[in-house]
Amino acid sequence: MARTRSFPSRRRLLKGAALAVGPYALLPAPQVGAQPRSLDYPLATWEPATSANYTVSDRPVTQTPDLVVIHVTQTSYSNTLAVFQHPRKKVSAHYVVRSDDGHTAQCVREHDIAWHAGDWDHNLRSIGIEHEGWVDQPGYFTDVMYEESAKLTATICTRYGIPKDRAHIIGHNEIPGTDHTDPGPNWDWTRYIRLVNAA
Repeated sequence: MARTRSFPSRRRLLKGAALAVGPYALLPAPQVGAQPRSLDYPLATWEPATSANYTVSDRPVTQTPDLVVIHVTQTSYSNTLAVFQHPRKKVSAHYVVRSDDGHTAQCVREHDIAWHAGDWDHNLRSIGIEHEGWVDQPGYFTDVMYEESAKLTATICTRYGIPKDRAHIIGHNEIPGTDHTDPGPNWDWTRYIRLVNAA
């Protein structure tokens, strides 16, 4: 006599599946761009670089930053974030400032070491800020970009006791041995340092 095969009911299958994922259902779903509990700069949004593009550290315990390095992206804001999120690019900065509205994204926590200067010693002791634009197109250096970036730099300098001067707020082109030219001749250093000190 043929045996009737017994299959579990739909309700039983769903109940079993629910029990299997139950503990995980209580965890919040990870969200792209979700902010960590606290950002180093509260006016920023969190747009994390992949961990393949920076070094985890515990600054200022191991090394107190004593420089802010100013960069220009040579691409768009969104492309810059995409590069930082690509694990084969091996580059990142702590922050990216958008041209048209000064919006700031934090991509690497300040206690970690972003790979922005092209020189390990300078990476180790600095915070890197990228600015959307091209060195030969000064129209990208908008009033709001200067103002918002200056507020960010002033906050960083205050936090780490970095003097708000040109010896400690430098361009990428000033890193010894670099082949980079950013922020370039169109970056208004006099104005920027004045804004940093006024922020």
